[in-house]
Amino acid sequence: MADHEAGIAPKARRVQDDSDSGLGLCGWILVITSLFFTVITFPISVWMCIKIIKEYERAIIFRLGRILKGGAKGPGLFFVLPCTDSFIKVDMRTISFDIPPQEILTKDSVTVNVDGVVYYRVQNATLAVANITNADSATRLLAQTTLRNVLGTKNLSQILSDREEIAHSMQATLDEATDDWGIKVERVEIKDVKLPVQLQRAMAAEAEAAREARAKVIAAEGEMNASRALKEASMVITESPAALQLRYLQTLTTIAAEKNSTIVFPLPINMLQGLIGANR
Repeated sequence: MADHEAGIAPKARRVQDDSDSGLGLCGWILVITSLFFTVITFPISVWMCIKIIKEYERAIIFRLGRILKGGAKGPGLFFVLPCTDSFIKVDMRTISFDIPPQEILTKDSVTVNVDGVVYYRVQNATLAVANITNADSATRLLAQTTLRNVLGTKNLSQILSDREEIAHSMQATLDEATDDWGIKVERVEIKDVKLPVQLQRAMAAEAEAAREARAKVIAAEGEMNASRALKEASMVITESPAALQLRYLQTLTTIAAEKNSTIVFPLPINMLQGLIGANR
């Protein structure tokens, strides 16, 4: 605990410096009196003096309203004096909470609803008790305002595509603001970005139009490539007249393989002229 408190900002250390200034004469008289009654009522008083703190908890002991030296106590057993001592338990486990949906006006004047989740834990129990009334409530309110402030400087496209960067920015801002409260913000995540229905329809229409445009371009490129291939095929067929007849036969084979049908097969004109000349 001493090593950790050595790195705390001067503003945060002032709370503990004030608590170490001493109890004064009247304070020590009350403490000695409480200790005397504890001794004469032993062993009944032992059940009031010994407290147990769980592994994930710490206890901040106040003696006549002042925090005892040594900071937080626990886990395990610790001793308090009746009447003069009181203590507050602090949970050191990671706590998560949802940021309620916030209606935010983005930099490009688009209204969106954004919510998120924050994970934090108490890093210094003494500061969490002495420097702020309710650390959990303050962290929740600060997370809401931070979400609005950070997203208000972003465009809609940045909010939709750069969620991880926005989350890191929020985490750094929250961690710096809650450092004096003994709070460590571990993680911030953007859960959902809800767009207005009209904007969703406009974006869907824009995306559909873009896909149709790409499809038309692809179809046009296919037609161009097919026309080039047909041109090259016609040039090959022109060089060999028999190639056209072979192409006819190949087409008939393909049609007959699919289903039974009646096929009208065109005959070359020169063959008919030869038959007519032979009859004459």
